[in-house]
Amino acid sequence: MTTYKIGVLYGDGIGPEIVQSALAVVKAALRRASGITLDFTELPMGWDGIKKFDDPLPQVTIETLKSCDGWIMGPHDCAAYPPEHREKLNPSGKLRHLFDLYANIRPNKALPDVKCMASEADLIIVRENTEGFYPDRSMFKGSGEVLVTPDLALVTGVFSRKAAERIAHSAFRLAMKRRQKKVTIVHKANVIQLGTGLFKETCYEVGKQYPEVQIDDYHVDAMAARLVRSAADFDVIVTTNMFGDILSDLAGELTGSLGLASSINTNDSQAMAQAVHGSAPDIAGKNIANPVGILLSTVMLFNGCPNVTATKIFAALQEQSNRQS
Repeated sequence: MTTYKIGVLYGDGIGPEIVQSALAVVKAALRRASGITLDFTELPMGWDGIKKFDDPLPQVTIETLKSCDGWIMGPHDCAAYPPEHREKLNPSGKLRHLFDLYANIRPNKALPDVKCMASEADLIIVRENTEGFYPDRSMFKGSGEVLVTPDLALVTGVFSRKAAERIAHSAFRLAMKRRQKKVTIVHKANVIQLGTGLFKETCYEVGKQYPEVQIDDYHVDAMAARLVRSAADFDVIVTTNMFGDILSDLAGELTGSLGLASSINTNDSQAMAQAVHGSAPDIAGKNIANPVGILLSTVMLFNGCPNVTATKIFAALQEQSNRQS
């Protein structure tokens, strides 16, 4: 009997109800398998952590996650936390930083019978997750954002060859398994010449190791327009942190709804399943929230994303199910 440890962070707002729905599906799949068990470990996060430990991401949660193969993270409502907690890195950003979850993978594909603007689209946005223009995660200590005077703010963008190389490999490995075998690099090298220019050049260099994959590139503003007009033309898009955040929200709306969009955050050994949407406190507790986003994110946790040890879980479940059928 093989056991995998999965952390469960219910989060705020609709988090508990949608995460419970995802767990119900996984447990139903487990009933059809043998030779494998999942140890679901519930851990405090968000308001639950504040109430119990005066911390939205308590140390006990962080320490326990170190021994987990992966975890499911519900949404958090950090904007409503007490002021002393709002000033800190939010739980999602902190976990991405602490566990170096450098790849944020966001698929965008229309679901059957769901009205959308891009019904033929089937693309994946691979977003670098650790640096760029996000000041709360671009520094070893402190923030990359400074208010020099009441009327002047400076933000530091960080772009490293190491980060570009590893996210590019994630994108190209994904493309090798896809229908088009195509990677599109998104940047703004015409203006941010050194920063996103380094990202673009590094991705092209990595691409030489994958001769079967086609490569092209777009400026981020042109890509936004092309997604609206012809999202079906794209396969795997690799880009920087902020650009990936913005474009994946756009793609999510084009293919159905941001509320249906899924994502996973990965490193070389662990993964965090996390829906793209927020905590929707206005409908919390009414049992009307759509759980599809977190459910599809949980499926991603178990189903073949690169660099995810937890892939073994789904593979074992699938093998056992095939034998029984």
